[in-house]
Amino acid sequence: MPDVTHSPFAPELTATFAAVQQHFRQVIVPLWQGPGWNAELALPYEALSPEHRPLPPQRYRAMACARQLYVFSSLIGDPAFPAAAERAADLFRSLQSRFHDAEHGGWFYSIDPQGAPLDTRKDLYTHAFIIFACAHYWARVREPIVESALNAALQVVNERFSDGQGLYEASLDQNWSSLNSGPLQNPLMHLAEAFLATLSVRDDAAVQGALLALADGMQLRFIEPVHNVMLEKPREAVDNWFEPGHQFEWLYLLESSPLLRQSALHASLDRAFDFAEQVGVNPQSGAVYGMLAPDGTLRDGTQRIWAQAEYLRALTLRPDNVPRLQRQLLALQHQFLHAGGWYECRDGEGNVSREDMPSTTPYHLATCYSGLAQFFG
Repeated sequence: MPDVTHSPFAPELTATFAAVQQHFRQVIVPLWQGPGWNAELALPYEALSPEHRPLPPQRYRAMACARQLYVFSSLIGDPAFPAAAERAADLFRSLQSRFHDAEHGGWFYSIDPQGAPLDTRKDLYTHAFIIFACAHYWARVREPIVESALNAALQVVNERFSDGQGLYEASLDQNWSSLNSGPLQNPLMHLAEAFLATLSVRDDAAVQGALLALADGMQLRFIEPVHNVMLEKPREAVDNWFEPGHQFEWLYLLESSPLLRQSALHASLDRAFDFAEQVGVNPQSGAVYGMLAPDGTLRDGTQRIWAQAEYLRALTLRPDNVPRLQRQLLALQHQFLHAGGWYECRDGEGNVSREDMPSTTPYHLATCYSGLAQFFG
């Protein structure tokens, strides 16, 4: 946890950051150490109620397991969380024992409440998070079995999902046969994040080449030519849209990477930032809207905590950002965080529309606060 007591920034800003980070450490993480943990399956429940009770499980997803592996990996060595290493080890074992497909390779999307395979499709989004989590976990423990899992996930993405043109199928059947999904923005963004995580812990020429090809493919196929926003589906798709939260998430990944900072994709997202902010963020409340048409027309005003977190993180890399950063930190604190945890969603009118707390959300808050910690130095 950074020392913000001697920060050069305004006391209100540093105090707000200290408060939201303390909330994460003292309220949110303990939810998943205690009531959010299914000790029998050694997996996090999918969501908790506002009263901190597990919602009746319908499934357990490999992606949720991987996101929690990232969170607890990031806490290894932190004296406030002495059990983090044990929890991370449990999550890694569960990822391998419960979700890995021994017959066809890769990892299942989900298992049922008894631990049997449920949705056995092979999902790029899931595999991206397995790479991401294993890279971070391996950086902390340097155990060969973890690097082996990282290598296996990278190999299966390259051999099975790749379209041979720098991009990747979003979903395949259990036996790797085509589902004609084509590439989709969100799993590709998280694959870029996973490649960056891998490169942060080791030199890897193949991963570096794949990342650069991915950035080129996204520029060619997903960037809208007028406002330069990142579309959710390839440019030629009908009924397309963009999500401001993803604009900000992409910009952070590109801007924070020396490898990608000179790319055409970075130039596009950098140009698109002002437009995405203008049409995608409520100037009074700081709420980040859910979905807009490519021309900026609002299609869904739902406000999600992850989009708030990604806007905050992007602002740490923008010039003259301190007033907006303060506004957005306060918006996150007052509109989404509460004494018992957080509100996942508010509707277009600002009313709480989802009170349950998914196990996947702490990942977004952890990466946001990591970006803020780097900003504060």
